Amino acid sequence: MRNGLTTFDLLVFLFYLLGVSGYGYYIYKRKQNKELDSKDYFLAEGSLTWWAIGASMIASNISAEQFIGTSGAGFTQGLAVAAYEWVAAIVLLFVAVFFMPIYLRQKIYTMPQFLEQRYNATLSLIMSIFWLFLYVAVNLTVILYLGALAINNLVGSAGGGSFHLILVGLAVFALIITLGGMKVVGYTDVIQVAVLLLGGLATSYLALTLVSEKFGLGHSAIAGFQTLLHAADDHFHMIFAKPTPNSSQEYVSKYLALPGLVMYAGGQWVANLNYWGCNQYITQRALGANLNTARTGILFAALLKLIMPLVVVLPGIAAYVLHQNGSLQAEMSAGGAGVNPDNAYSAILTFLPNGLKGLSLAALTAAIVASLAGKANSISTIFTLDIYRRYLNPQATEAKLVWVGRMTVLLAMLLAIGFTWEDLLGVGGNGGFTFVQKYTGYISPGIVAVFLLGMFWKRTTATAAVAGMLGGFGFSLFFNDLAPRLLGPETIFYTAFRNAKGVFEVPFLVSMGWSFFLTVALMGVLSLAGPTVNPKALHLEKGMFRVPPRQLALITVILLLISALYVKFW
Repeated sequence: MRNGLTTFDLLVFLFYLLGVSGYGYYIYKRKQNKELDSKDYFLAEGSLTWWAIGASMIASNISAEQFIGTSGAGFTQGLAVAAYEWVAAIVLLFVAVFFMPIYLRQKIYTMPQFLEQRYNATLSLIMSIFWLFLYVAVNLTVILYLGALAINNLVGSAGGGSFHLILVGLAVFALIITLGGMKVVGYTDVIQVAVLLLGGLATSYLALTLVSEKFGLGHSAIAGFQTLLHAADDHFHMIFAKPTPNSSQEYVSKYLALPGLVMYAGGQWVANLNYWGCNQYITQRALGANLNTARTGILFAALLKLIMPLVVVLPGIAAYVLHQNGSLQAEMSAGGAGVNPDNAYSAILTFLPNGLKGLSLAALTAAIVASLAGKANSISTIFTLDIYRRYLNPQATEAKLVWVGRMTVLLAMLLAIGFTWEDLLGVGGNGGFTFVQKYTGYISPGIVAVFLLGMFWKRTTATAAVAGMLGGFGFSLFFNDLAPRLLGPETIFYTAFRNAKGVFEVPFLVSMGWSFFLTVALMGVLSLAGPTVNPKALHLEKGMFRVPPRQLALITVILLLISALYVKFW
């Protein structure tokens, strides 16, 4: 059965479901206090080891938008999309060395709490609302949509799969894990990341052997990879040259998503600093640990990021080569809307042998559920601690806060299901990975500017921070939606290109970079009107950023590996 699952596949998948659920319940009971308090529920304070922190960060990051969306980007753009993975590894080093000592010294639960300590409650509330809207309307929605789409494509034709049934099933599974709090999320993520790496690497290996067989080279993953290098040479370049008037629309679309060297001037760093350094969803895993444990966990996550393109990009490139040579025609068009790049990963899965298809389905489900659980827990934390306790019920007991947190998880998941049910946000028409990056990019410049200047420039004022947050969003709207119409397709600041709909568009990573620099300038000018040292400025102690020799050695190894990868695939 090429489509659908055999009994053996279902047994493998069932073993995964029972294993994760059983382990989660065991952790919940073993770690359970007589009365669960908010610190324990939201942060799992002191109980996550460095390997649990690192694994949980990766498990939550490698969601459906990664497995499905990044494989889809690999199908259309090739290895260049791995920039998000390898730049993320560098950013994680920066976060481990500079951000975590500040966060842990401030003893915060959430990112809005940090902003209230450094600036004021107004900015904290603005940020809480921004993040809640983004997490529910964009992140949870995309994870659910792409996850249900992929699983439905894999099991639907022969397994009686239903998109909406799968959608609800994923949400329920994530709820079971999330309602136990961050301890259960963190420790079950260790199993999740092991499953997704094992299943993902198995999928990549078999994708390469499938390419080898289709080209008559036998059953060899190495031969398959060498075939990819020759048959899809244009898919193994990290840097796209600027399109010329003679460039195809396909190439222009690639450049709009990944605009060559210029994206490294700002956009890539802003996107990754926002995600890995200023994002409740990610930093929450480390906020309850001591500095050494948190740093080691983040460095472990950075090391894992180096191998993620093997798991999430390579299957998409293999699907592209196979499709170009006459295979996967029906699989890539599943859903009836022509070739859909987001079908690439599930298309490869349909060719896996019995058992491994179940393992890969388990890996895919692990990625989806881990991300849903982590995101829902962060939504719960921000709403409960930064809105409910701060504004609605300051006298709430610990038990009440935990109850509100759990109800928030349930409501957030129901809203995400509602958005996803008929694809109300149009995720399916944009490419899931690009959809998330683009629309997150509307608030990323303001967030990163406010955090960086708040941490490292003592003169930054609360007025400047509020103006920067709102101004960053305004600049993003201008460059993404208005600039080409008002200023024309080419200026000293940018060059716009016609997208697939024939409309001039500025590459969103270019827009993100300019929005960030203008936001920093705006905040700088406004802060100069304030005191030389803001009363709420952070006092950075001498030596607080010192890194132990072992951690410094690991940082050096990671940087050398990234440099070698860029030299190889420039």
